[in-house]
Amino acid sequence: MADSASSSVQRARQSLADQLREILRDSGLKGRDLAVACGWYPSKVSRLLNAHTPPSEDDIRAWCRACGVPERAADLIATLRAVTGMFVEWRRMERAGLKQAQEARRPLYERTHRFRSYSSWLIPGLIQTPGYTTAALQAIQQRRGLVDDVSAAVAARMERRRVMYEGDRRFAFLVEESVLRSGIGGAAVMRDQLHHLATVGSLPNVSLGVLPMRPDRLRWPAEGFWIFDAAQVNVELISGYLTITQPSEVAMYAETFAELAELAVYGTAARTLIASAAELLG
Repeated sequence: MADSASSSVQRARQSLADQLREILRDSGLKGRDLAVACGWYPSKVSRLLNAHTPPSEDDIRAWCRACGVPERAADLIATLRAVTGMFVEWRRMERAGLKQAQEARRPLYERTHRFRSYSSWLIPGLIQTPGYTTAALQAIQQRRGLVDDVSAAVAARMERRRVMYEGDRRFAFLVEESVLRSGIGGAAVMRDQLHHLATVGSLPNVSLGVLPMRPDRLRWPAEGFWIFDAAQVNVELISGYLTITQPSEVAMYAETFAELAELAVYGTAARTLIASAAELLG
């Protein structure tokens, strides 16, 4: 699986640079020739070819025009925009408030039919209680100094939960046992959340697996991620929000999800771990 936001983005940038290199090679031009044609310093061509500097849209148009293939520019610009949008810092995403950040994801949830979610930090959003969501978003709002629209953001996330009860959607949730035992919001909030988990796990379109804490695991915990159908992966990192659409990387996350699913327990065994965590709360 991708090691980090930076590694995934860098691979995508390198892929774009490789396409530019191929166009240059097929044109028969040398890097210095291209630089002269575009009015650049030769060092700029080198930086673009080695993915040290991302090209602008104008750079791509000039490159393709100089190489005699202006028709290639549109596809490369689309790729550039996808790379640019892969990683979004939390501060930029939440600049207009938490409510808008919640609502921005709604279309993705509404068009998805198969959801796979793995969490090593928190209970996944779709199966959170209002109290748990409130505690989580309040912590984010205070830590990042955002506008206080927590109540509206909680309402937006609760509204998004309706996708679980509409259509023929299927949901597979994997959570680490540590998520059950180290929560937020206090004992009362966590008790309510754990009871809700047991209820959600009984829905016919939901699979809920818990990965037990043990000293001999062969697959260590990873960053939390969501897989939407087979089209997109979203990863929530400390610094930002990573969107992955490259098929090979989506497949890597799907493979990791399958490996983690093999380690999880379900049904009665999962409910036992949930009940055990709830008992510790009193």
